[in-house]
Amino acid sequence: MGQGVSVLGQQDSPSIDQLNHDLTEAFATKCFSSLELYHFKEVFKTLADSQSGLKYWSEPTLCRFLELPDVLGVGPVINQMATYLGAFPFPSQAPAILTSDALLKVVTLLTGRYTKVLKRGKSQWMRVIYQSLAVYDRKSLHIRDEKDDRPNVDELLSSNKGGETSSSKTAGFSIDQPTGDDEEMEDDDDLTLAALDSLDAIGVFQEAERSDILRSIVPSDNFLKLLELLLLVAPLDAQQDLSIPATELTDQRVTAIRQTAHSILSFFGIDKGPGVSYKTFKKVINTTLPFLFDGLGPLFEHFLFAKDIDLSRRTSAMSNPPSPTTPRTPKMSATPKARPQPIPVLPKEGEILTVPILNQLSFFLKPDSNPLFHRLRPLYSGAEQGFSMGSFEKSVFNWQSPTILLVAGTRLPSNPTGSRERAFADSLPHARLPSSDASTPTSPASTTHPPAPSDTTPQRLVFGAYIPVPWTHTHKHNFGTRDTLLFQLAPAHDLFRASALATDYIYFSKPPSHPVAGLGFGSATPGSATQQASAATASIASPGSPSAHRRSGSLTGGGSGIFTPGPVSLHLDDALEFGAFTHLASGGGSFGASALRGGDWQDRFEIEAVEVWGVGGEEEMARQKKAWEWEEREARRRRDVNLGKGDVEADRELLKMAGLIGGERSGGSMA
Repeated sequence: MGQGVSVLGQQDSPSIDQLNHDLTEAFATKCFSSLELYHFKEVFKTLADSQSGLKYWSEPTLCRFLELPDVLGVGPVINQMATYLGAFPFPSQAPAILTSDALLKVVTLLTGRYTKVLKRGKSQWMRVIYQSLAVYDRKSLHIRDEKDDRPNVDELLSSNKGGETSSSKTAGFSIDQPTGDDEEMEDDDDLTLAALDSLDAIGVFQEAERSDILRSIVPSDNFLKLLELLLLVAPLDAQQDLSIPATELTDQRVTAIRQTAHSILSFFGIDKGPGVSYKTFKKVINTTLPFLFDGLGPLFEHFLFAKDIDLSRRTSAMSNPPSPTTPRTPKMSATPKARPQPIPVLPKEGEILTVPILNQLSFFLKPDSNPLFHRLRPLYSGAEQGFSMGSFEKSVFNWQSPTILLVAGTRLPSNPTGSRERAFADSLPHARLPSSDASTPTSPASTTHPPAPSDTTPQRLVFGAYIPVPWTHTHKHNFGTRDTLLFQLAPAHDLFRASALATDYIYFSKPPSHPVAGLGFGSATPGSATQQASAATASIASPGSPSAHRRSGSLTGGGSGIFTPGPVSLHLDDALEFGAFTHLASGGGSFGASALRGGDWQDRFEIEAVEVWGVGGEEEMARQKKAWEWEEREARRRRDVNLGKGDVEADRELLKMAGLIGGERSGGSMA
């Protein structure tokens, strides 16, 4: 009495156990409904193990409940994340035992519900996710899969009483040493501080709770397993079990998921070390994979929707409470309801756009802030409609919603081998840049996963673009907006966002408008004033001189019939037979340069497949069909001019208006 409010001292500081309990109570009361909490508690009690009077979940229980496929081998990785997040906001207490309180914190953090208590952004959340995956000593490079080598509950209890774990004691990896640019990486653990601040216990944050994030990595093998899981759960919703897509994991589908995961992993710069550093992790996620972890939310929402619990038992129990001697009856329904089959995320798979590739697109594409799943319709396929600009136009034009173009091909050799290949090479600047091989990080073979691509097969390149506006002909000016995206999906994942330096986003130029026609992104329209000025400027320098490589930040070449690619651009020729992707590290064009890959390079490839997918549904398809029918009626009306119906003077006036007779022309007799 009489002391008033004072700073928390050593004697009156609340214990860590008390703070953990208070934070869990805050999450429970503010982040979940009473029904969700009931489901969570019933799920936990039904599956919990007990040891030394403590109820907890083991790794096999967690993996079995989430229905994680054994073929992916991701169970130990998810368990490491859970045992770290279960100790939040005290990383020195990790790995935590997955008690009810710890597991509730895991669900709160991974479903994003923490924002109702902790007012912090996604970047701070991403830091905690990285820390849950990271290791700080070389002995922890690979999570142990052997059950006998894992500590039991008693060992975890004794280690937690010790205060500090190896993660806070060891020196760790000598990577990403602090520089002037790393000051932002050394900022306080904002989400941890926010949690303590919400409990009015900021004073208990000790130096031991600071993780030396600059001396940590996420092992590439573990991150690869997580990427494969994220590619599987991306279209999952809270009401859909993972067991359903897991049944579709044929050998072919697993191989496709693994190849896609390798493409994504290769962009994290793992060729420079044994894993992914926080600096690289943060940069890649923020620039190219902003929605990578969105699938974890619905996966852990399953804790809140136990489908096999019979709620009618709860109602009767509340109206007629049992006596203390009444044995407890199980609350799980004896006859679980049949699970409805989910709607396919694609109406059909294409040569390029498979379900794993669609899930990869969902990591960075959300048109109108909505996922791509169940919203794509096939508009054009070169294998079905034919590789021509005419069939492309007939299939894609008049679609009034956004579209996604995908092109796949095999890299061309340095020296052309055929006449058509040589003609395509001659249409581009003669001073050729090297291919992207030297600039693309490679994904090494992991200890449990073989390398995705075979060294004996030609390397397959996959590029694409997101077009937010309807397609149109470009006679003089390009079309598109700042929402246009250019990207690469294989062999490395990369994203090139539109810039404000130029507006040459998209062009569609059919022959014979220009000797070098085609479609593409990031370059001026063939035959436009910009292209002609570039060619005229380039003709001053000889093709082999260094100045022929760049003029005003773009590749240029002299002579007629030469196409000038933009600094970061994709060009497909008018026959849809060959393509070229150009990248200049200096940028300066309509699309920004790569966030991680440096250098100047150009990939020329022979096209194997081209696809265009429309974002929309039946309404958009009906609107496109109606527009084409109207244009066909107008074309017939223009052809069916009312001639030869007996009114000679009217026919003569129509021919004069068309410029066919009159003036200096001599027309035939109308009689």
